[in-house]
Amino acid sequence: MSYLGVGVSPGNVPVYHGTNVKLIDKRVRVAELVLRCLICGLGVLAAVLVATDSQVKEIFSIRKKARFTDMKALVFLVVANGIAAAYSFVQVLRCVVSMVRGNVLFSKPLAWAIFSGDQVMAYMTVAAVAASAQSAAISKLGLPELQWMKVCNMYGKFCNQVGEGVASAVVVSLSMVALSCISAFSLFRLYGGGNNGKSSARW
Repeated sequence: MSYLGVGVSPGNVPVYHGTNVKLIDKRVRVAELVLRCLICGLGVLAAVLVATDSQVKEIFSIRKKARFTDMKALVFLVVANGIAAAYSFVQVLRCVVSMVRGNVLFSKPLAWAIFSGDQVMAYMTVAAVAASAQSAAISKLGLPELQWMKVCNMYGKFCNQVGEGVASAVVVSLSMVALSCISAFSLFRLYGGGNNGKSSARW
């Protein structure tokens, strides 16, 4: 069976599969666009929620202000989601131009660049979520072995808003992982051999 949509049945009767291939291509492109828009929006939301979060607490006439900069994991989370949102915005523009024109050349170097970028963003966002989730768990539950207190008992509002930001970041990281799979599919289909690469190079 040929990837171009023309196959040969056991009875040597030509069979056409072009419609299915085009339908799959369209669905993949739409899924990619939706995921990138989701990452762009939620990435900004996560960064804003965490970066603007603060709470002042007075302890024995001493005023202490909790900010995201007090925890390096939260700083990493803000930076990672900001970068992921900016990267996704650029990719959204590329996807829109590709869908509007319909025949934008998709070369192998460009495919490798997108694949590599998506992989880096996926690893970075997952690492940021893992680090911030661990810090959030310690803040919420404390660590009796080291006599670390439950910070969220004193800074409840601060912890709740950080939790919302981390939840948004989790969706961003999962979406980036899904996108890295899509970009891998888009890249490796160019190496199908013969005319496969030519037919795939149009998106």
